[in-house]
Amino acid sequence: MAIDRDKLRERLDRATAHLDPPYAVVDLTAFDANAEALAGRSGGKPLRVASKSVRVRELLTRALKRPGWHGVMAFTLPEALWLVRSGVSDDVLVAYPTAHGGGLAELAADPALADAVTLMVDDTGQLDLIDRVRPPTRRPALRICLDLDASWRPLGGRVHVGVRRSPVHSATAAGALAAAVAGRPGFRLVGLMSYEAQIAGLGDAPPGQAVLGSAIRVAQRGSYRELLARRSAAVSAVREHGDLELVNGGGTGSVAATSADPAVTEVTAGSGLYGPTLFDAYRAWQPTPAAFFACAVVRRPAPGLATVLGGGWIASGPAADSRLPRPWLPAGLRLLGAEGAGEVQTPLAGKAADDLRVGDRVWFRHAKAGELCEHVNEVHLVEGDAVVATVPTYRGEGHAFL
Repeated sequence: MAIDRDKLRERLDRATAHLDPPYAVVDLTAFDANAEALAGRSGGKPLRVASKSVRVRELLTRALKRPGWHGVMAFTLPEALWLVRSGVSDDVLVAYPTAHGGGLAELAADPALADAVTLMVDDTGQLDLIDRVRPPTRRPALRICLDLDASWRPLGGRVHVGVRRSPVHSATAAGALAAAVAGRPGFRLVGLMSYEAQIAGLGDAPPGQAVLGSAIRVAQRGSYRELLARRSAAVSAVREHGDLELVNGGGTGSVAATSADPAVTEVTAGSGLYGPTLFDAYRAWQPTPAAFFACAVVRRPAPGLATVLGGGWIASGPAADSRLPRPWLPAGLRLLGAEGAGEVQTPLAGKAADDLRVGDRVWFRHAKAGELCEHVNEVHLVEGDAVVATVPTYRGEGHAFL
């Protein structure tokens, strides 16, 4: 949707005039609109909210109260246990295998937690670890989801397109692992997940790179066709060994495409609630920017330059410009190539810099979603031109899960 950035800046400035930067805000109107739009793209299949893309309990709960959203995909087991115990959800899928002995002991000692949390597995060694923490005779059966690798490996596997996750890639391998889980006491096979990162997490229209965009779109079409057939075969192979409650796939960038797969029963989304800059490079759907952080201008070193205190909140992933925060309000500012976004100061260039005074705010957008919350203890929730609530982030509640 088109955004009047001047009006947005005026509104955010008014709402937070009493605050001292740096601080982070979430525009609730945009957040709710994104949640509704994502649910509308899911074809009636439930959306599981990715907690790593939010990292604020109040906002996880807000998303889960909306139609079309159910359950959480957590990124660590201790986080999952905390979310269940604090009442955020009674259906939490841990997205990655865990080796956290304390968390496993806590899970295995509590039947209510064991009913609410599903562990991710892609190797029988992970089952062995669980058994060493607490043997099956001394615990309730633990819920298990298998991680099917969704990368595309054309040309007989000589090319790898996607991220490197699970060693379970073929339907045959998925069936063999399912048989191993089903044949061991103390485990209950309930799900299969596959995350097509090369589709969901890769923008198909990178700015100023038309040739690369075309190549990405060709690869995504090929990958999607291959995954449709392979995921369906894997689901069939796994169902020979257990009744699956869930088949999870996708992410914000592939909600519509993943939900169209008949084998999938639910889709994961999270980043689209905040609308970080990485999703500006998608053609099918772009979320409305909802999360911002503000830094104060503290220097005017030369005409056409303004320097803010802080700003170096870099996102994870490959060390590239796409991981840098983007000065967004006022429009017309850019980072300097020689300095980038600095830990303690960030010089900004552009015509808009000449209109900035010491003390003015510059509003940035983060490249990835939930990582913004690792830099602040609280997030200010804005409606209209007022802060209506201030809520803690995971960090603000004393948790650094990764």
